[in-house]
Amino acid sequence: MFEFSPAELTAIALSLKVALAAVLCSLPFGIALGWLLARTSFPGKLLLDTVLVLPLVLPPVVTGYVLLVLFGMQGPVGAFLQEHLGFSFAFRWTGAALASAIMGFPLMVRAIRLSIENVDRRLEQAAATLGANPWRVFFTMTLPLAAPGVIAGSVLAFAKALGEFGATITFVSSIPGETQTLSSAIYGLMQVPGGEAGIWRLTAVAVAISFAAVLVSEWLVQRQRRGGEA
Repeated sequence: MFEFSPAELTAIALSLKVALAAVLCSLPFGIALGWLLARTSFPGKLLLDTVLVLPLVLPPVVTGYVLLVLFGMQGPVGAFLQEHLGFSFAFRWTGAALASAIMGFPLMVRAIRLSIENVDRRLEQAAATLGANPWRVFFTMTLPLAAPGVIAGSVLAFAKALGEFGATITFVSSIPGETQTLSSAIYGLMQVPGGEAGIWRLTAVAVAISFAAVLVSEWLVQRQRRGGEA
């Protein structure tokens, strides 16, 4: 029952690789956007908020199709990258990471934004009056105090990326060893007679990893909340 095939192990490893790459590449942008939304007011802020949430409410297939149109071999961005950098997202694991990053980005930004909003601005002002420039205030005061939210957002984005299916399979298909993640491997086994054992194995792995990720995220949120109340 729990003897994984080489293809299943490859799908598990690729899913972890894609999810980790998605989080690491999107985290700097998530922190920057979270700070921007938490600490500034500007024209179009509501529009930016709305656009940010779109990946969560749109059908994932729509997001995947938009990525395919933009980053495909004939797309404006994809053709430019291929011609000038020799790099392509379409039908590669990097494309799966891009799709997963976009789908998990709203969850990451929301957690980071809420965490930064909970940082006492008087502490930042005190550091500024002592001569710290804005960058130093951010890196030595704001970011450390918002760290639980940053970690929680990263964990949620990781869990979302791990389970992403619709956008990924539309953008990069399900190529064994290259773009076949846990979700697409489970879907593929559903089309094969006698694939139930493999489905249960991969489902158990997905549930275990996702449960651990969400548990860590909730623990960090509760810890931050208790710290704020103290």
